[in-house]
Amino acid sequence: MTLVELIADAKVRGEPERLSELIPYCRWMGISVKHLAGELLGLMTYSDMLIGNAALPALHGGTLGALMESTAIFQLLWDAETVVLPKTIDITVDYLRSGRPVDSWAKAILTRQGRRVANVRVEAWQEDRARPIAIAHGHFLILPEAVPG
Repeated sequence: MTLVELIADAKVRGEPERLSELIPYCRWMGISVKHLAGELLGLMTYSDMLIGNAALPALHGGTLGALMESTAIFQLLWDAETVVLPKTIDITVDYLRSGRPVDSWAKAILTRQGRRVANVRVEAWQEDRARPIAIAHGHFLILPEAVPG
């Protein structure tokens, strides 16, 4: 099944959870997509391999960055009607507090979409959504239609 067919099938069935099948790295990291209360959310299920500072213990910042970047890509796949997997141009992460050894959530908001570039903002939290642990802003290359040739 092609990317376009997989995305279309997931949308028709209302199953955004299938988007995580597209990225093997996400499966390895324990990052998945959930559709809860009308929102598309990224979930990174806690495992010991995600710890960066065993003394606290605290999640490695790179794992939080991966959660937020993946959540942005899932949101773009769902909203932007791209025919290729979005590619990261740049992403900036602001770490606000240490991530504890529990599941982490993220929500991406497509702030602007042009013909080739989309701007996305992402917030990550753990138990309390009102207390984000990190915020990211990124630009992604998208291809909304097939290129002739």
